[in-house]
Amino acid sequence: MTEDVDLLDDLLRLCAAAGAEPEVHHTLPDRRGGWEQAPVVLVGDDAAARCRGAARRRGVMVVGRGREAPDVWRQALEIGAEYVLRLPDSENWLVDQIANAAEGVGRPALTVGVIGGRGGAGASTLACALAVTAARAGQRTMLIDGDPLGGGIDVLLGGERAEGMRWPDFAHSKGRVGGGALEEALPALHGLRVLSWGRDDWVVIPPPAMRAVLAAARRLGGVVVVDLPRRVDEAVAEALAQLDLGLVVVPGELRAVAAAKRVVSMAGMVLDDLRVVSRGPYASGLDEQWVAQAVGLPLAGEVPLERGLAAEQNVGEPPGGNPRGPLARFCAAFWEQALVAESVGTPAAGGAS
Repeated sequence: MTEDVDLLDDLLRLCAAAGAEPEVHHTLPDRRGGWEQAPVVLVGDDAAARCRGAARRRGVMVVGRGREAPDVWRQALEIGAEYVLRLPDSENWLVDQIANAAEGVGRPALTVGVIGGRGGAGASTLACALAVTAARAGQRTMLIDGDPLGGGIDVLLGGERAEGMRWPDFAHSKGRVGGGALEEALPALHGLRVLSWGRDDWVVIPPPAMRAVLAAARRLGGVVVVDLPRRVDEAVAEALAQLDLGLVVVPGELRAVAAAKRVVSMAGMVLDDLRVVSRGPYASGLDEQWVAQAVGLPLAGEVPLERGLAAEQNVGEPPGGNPRGPLARFCAAFWEQALVAESVGTPAAGGAS
């Protein structure tokens, strides 16, 4: 609400950047529904005095350009404004607030990363299965492929030809990415949204792009699963920083344990909550408890060997697609405990053994 044409132009530009469609008034509307029901109200400092008597509500901000108008703080207090902002200094912050309001941001997504303790450990398979299982349980789910050398996680889901955007389309993202726009742009496979890599030459994802995409995914709520490489570069560090917990998949053999300890030493510099998912079969004398203790992390659970998994994938069945299989049962138990733990504000529990 403002009669300042220059300020209005600035606010319309910021709303566009936030992916929000504003309702514009030059004076307090006679019909107060918009004032009372809009998720956020931006009042120009030229119009604040005219808002006296309006219903008190949350989310009112007084905004001005350049030098502060006389009495702006007193007027802001009189109408119950929560913030007094000056442009352009507050532009980035204001775009975030508008976008949060437009997206109806609630509890952020429970975000779980999966890392292989060694090459071929089955991290991508577990990441897919976790996402498929969460979606089958009715969770809003996004699966993000953070490993450019993994061959594309959409292939595991049978979606390499599915229409939608891939990482190269987001490589130059620096500012805020809208959560709803991200979700709509990605391929929809097996009830979830998937961000994978293109089939052309690989693209380096800058840290700001990783940060923007993951932040957008988390704002949507539900569940986000991130398949991560074993190395930690700047982009991977950005991803690790946004995880609630990480699962390290470790086969039951001595060399895998030795390799996993190196992976954990790097990832653990960014993410505190790392857990082992042990995978059989085991070398003589080893079991899941020994593997977890040797790696030096809590045990999230054991994924038994699932015979026929590769054959199922060859006929289009995604990992975790068979709800009665050992992999799907592990994932279902993991989510049941993790989501309950999140809802009561305690660390997410492990899965089933």
